[in-house]
Amino acid sequence: MCELFGVTSSSKLELNELLLEFFSHGREHPNGWGMAFFYGNAVSLEKQPEASHKSRYLKQRLQSKIESAKMIAHIRLATKGDINYENTHPFVMRDRSGRTWTLAHNGTIFDCDLLNAFTHTQQGQTDSERILAYIVSRMDAALEEKKELSERERFALIEEVLREITPENKVNLLLFDGELMYVHTNYKNSLYRRRKGDAVVISTRPLDHYVWEPVPMNTLVAYQDGNQVYEGVRHPNEFFETEEKMRLLFLDFANL
Repeated sequence: MCELFGVTSSSKLELNELLLEFFSHGREHPNGWGMAFFYGNAVSLEKQPEASHKSRYLKQRLQSKIESAKMIAHIRLATKGDINYENTHPFVMRDRSGRTWTLAHNGTIFDCDLLNAFTHTQQGQTDSERILAYIVSRMDAALEEKKELSERERFALIEEVLREITPENKVNLLLFDGELMYVHTNYKNSLYRRRKGDAVVISTRPLDHYVWEPVPMNTLVAYQDGNQVYEGVRHPNEFFETEEKMRLLFLDFANL
């Protein structure tokens, strides 16, 4: 329904070739594109609610050299929410400590009461924005107990959130907190990674002729400067395509 792209490295690398291939998939995912570049806790966000292969701005952007050590990109095929800026990924929020969280999501939340609580406070209508709002709310609650959370504490909390929201839901995501890049998939053969020098590149599908390996299923992993620093415990909540199709058909019928 959407596609994800991410990079984490200790040094900048040129991304034009990979991004050109990635954004060419906008023909299949024509409802928005976005890029987030990270400089510590600061985020430079570029996105438009239009097909990436038709965007004049993006075409000009990709004609100039794009170098980054840490970034996330997304192309959208809308299943929930209108086609507008507010519903275009990535999404950015800050927790009460001032830490910036950036999320891009490929999947669908069919039912999750924990996320439904944010329906009336979010800026757009997507389930993806609600995932980020819930994550930030959980961080804020933990920060009421402590002024600062360690990397391991943040990782453990994200892992707990994913165990809560993945049952019967498709949750492929990239999440960056200014230090760690979190990666998760619970849908087989829908997220890959490869080593490129001192960088790790993540993509919904391989983007070149080099060897890409599947991201571990149902397991949260986190990278820092191109190195995997945490790997969680595998959870049982794999998502299956037949289940997704049946639920989408039901939702379409209910909305008639």
